[in-house]
Amino acid sequence: MQIFAGLGNPGATHALQRHNVGFMAVDAVHAAWPFDPWRTRFQGVASEGRIGDARVLLLKPATFMNDSGRSVAEAMRFYKLGPDALTVFYDELDLAPFKVKVKRGGGAAGHNGIRSIDAHLASIGTDYRRVRLGIGHPGHKDRVLGHVLANFARAEAEPLAAMLDAVAAEAEWLVADDDVRFMNDVALRLS
Repeated sequence: MQIFAGLGNPGATHALQRHNVGFMAVDAVHAAWPFDPWRTRFQGVASEGRIGDARVLLLKPATFMNDSGRSVAEAMRFYKLGPDALTVFYDELDLAPFKVKVKRGGGAAGHNGIRSIDAHLASIGTDYRRVRLGIGHPGHKDRVLGHVLANFARAEAEPLAAMLDAVAAEAEWLVADDDVRFMNDVALRLS
């Protein structure tokens, strides 16, 4: 079993915000691959299915961004998984809009959802895969909160959909543990 956790805030108010692009990514994976309907589990909503031959649990914590680690850690404990089985999708200010990068481990870089997951997984390790989805930086730190909590603009709908479709279509490379192939194939789809 692998866990793909998308980070965001629950509720219709937050659904189209830049901070919710992690939720959007796992929704795209859910739509592209054979997954069960969403159901309430692990302090969030979850769906089991397959990407290729791999069993995957999609998870959207309902604990709000800053406490995402509670939900993720509960699912990890339930399946008795280590950090190598976890992939987290989240918004990244320091990446150009709609760019996708993957890394293992590292710091939270000011992201409260990642900080929460790191804190809750400290006992088993934080060397999990992070799929960073670029939302761009507003230019000044005083404008960051308004930027991440703002909805994507209408003009961004097409590149956002293209990025989410590419991430979902190439998710098989994540379960195969080929991060470089995933990033290359996503970039090719977006070029």
